[in-house]
Amino acid sequence: MDRQQPLSTNKDSGTATNLDVDRSQQYEIRIRGHLDERWSDWFGGMAITLDDDGDTLLTGPVVDQAALYGLLRKVRDAGMSLYSVNPVEPDK
Repeated sequence: MDRQQPLSTNKDSGTATNLDVDRSQQYEIRIRGHLDERWSDWFGGMAITLDDDGDTLLTGPVVDQAALYGLLRKVRDAGMSLYSVNPVEPDK
């Protein structure tokens, strides 16, 4: 019998921690201002890209809507200015 492993999440960040990341959705979260790399751990290992226009782009897998809202709550709680949230189509 072929069973898939269940997808688990990092309860603090909401990002995918396992294995079956194929079931998660990639997101880009744009924040006003530059964040340094130490914030990556706080956002569950999401990639941090600093744009020339002064924004920060967080990119990575998010397992479900509840996890996405958890990330957005972190942005809010840290007093960061959220600019946009966009799902990203995976590269084929």
